[in-house]
Amino acid sequence: MRIFLIAGEASGDRLGAALMEGLSDLLDDDVEFLGVGGPLMQAQGMESLFPMDELSVMGLAEVLPKYRQLKRRIAETAETALQAKPDVMISIDSPDFCLRVAKLVKAASDIRTVHYVAPSVWAWREGRATKMAKVIDHVLALLPFEPPLMEAAGMECNFVGHPVVSEPQASNVEATLFRAKHKLGQNKTLLVLPGSRRGEVSRLTPVFGAALQEIVQAEPDLKLVIPTTGNVTDLVREAVADWPVKPVILDPRGMEPEVYKLEKAAAFAAADAALAASGTVSLELAAAGTPMVIAYDMNWLSRILISRMLKVDTVTLVNLVSETRTVPEFIGKNCLPEKIAPAVVKVLGGARGQQEAMELTMQRLGRGGQRPGLRAAHAVLRGMGVQV
Repeated sequence: MRIFLIAGEASGDRLGAALMEGLSDLLDDDVEFLGVGGPLMQAQGMESLFPMDELSVMGLAEVLPKYRQLKRRIAETAETALQAKPDVMISIDSPDFCLRVAKLVKAASDIRTVHYVAPSVWAWREGRATKMAKVIDHVLALLPFEPPLMEAAGMECNFVGHPVVSEPQASNVEATLFRAKHKLGQNKTLLVLPGSRRGEVSRLTPVFGAALQEIVQAEPDLKLVIPTTGNVTDLVREAVADWPVKPVILDPRGMEPEVYKLEKAAAFAAADAALAASGTVSLELAAAGTPMVIAYDMNWLSRILISRMLKVDTVTLVNLVSETRTVPEFIGKNCLPEKIAPAVVKVLGGARGQQEAMELTMQRLGRGGQRPGLRAAHAVLRGMGVQV
């Protein structure tokens, strides 16, 4: 079986790799993978058409300077898919890119299209589902309340959970070894996660650094750890050079993906709390049981446009899935050092309510059941009429 996949950012690469592993298991490796993906998908047997990080652009205003390049990549990806004649094309998140590719592919063929990650129509722009149904046959949803919304728009949809619930977590021993390796001692340790895209790292690191000036006044012995993605490691090093505490920076370059995943898991387990950009990372933190504060800002134009369309009072996935508001978040105009710092200090002092919300989130996303990548693979093949 030939399967064409497209992922445009680190979280999509993680989803794609878990799905590919599930498909390989069900098809006894009688499968060929083509398309665009990152290091995790490449480790599962894909040779990416071009570097995935070319697509890691977020925000309406941020896309404009790269529009021509992205348009060329859209055409190139669609043409490659059409020439490959796959049994199914699976696009993973990154809707601004992926759905444009799907539109071109559908206009020129009857290739079955699957989109992994339902658009967050419960949060903003509910019309996206109806528009998406014109080019997508089947949706794989990460959140349990999404299938009825997709089905109402005319697409098949299955809730498959999120791969984060089945990813291995570090043990107490591994966390202790991580602390010893990086000379953290018994000091309180804060994970800092400013994102995996260059634009968001550039925006958030100055804000996080200014917040840390206040945080270290309350926690003078605080240690910092920053796990990075390879495309932003050098940018992070430069951006944190003047921070009040020199952080431990985890650089995935030169490491095998699985080795780095274990190192990162140990960092999550070793940390007392995290200050993180909004996104899938909140689920990674919840899986590790690491309390968090979420902060995020966009280009000023994107901020204005999106704030006017937002339908929910929180964008943090732990808050949404657990139906609580225990994770503090500072989004857009509230992404200010003077607001972030007190929240981080408080969470470093203890976050019992967060622990309960994180456990509930993992339960609702399928922890303890069949691994989501395998569930997603079953859903894809059932949709194609393939019995396994």
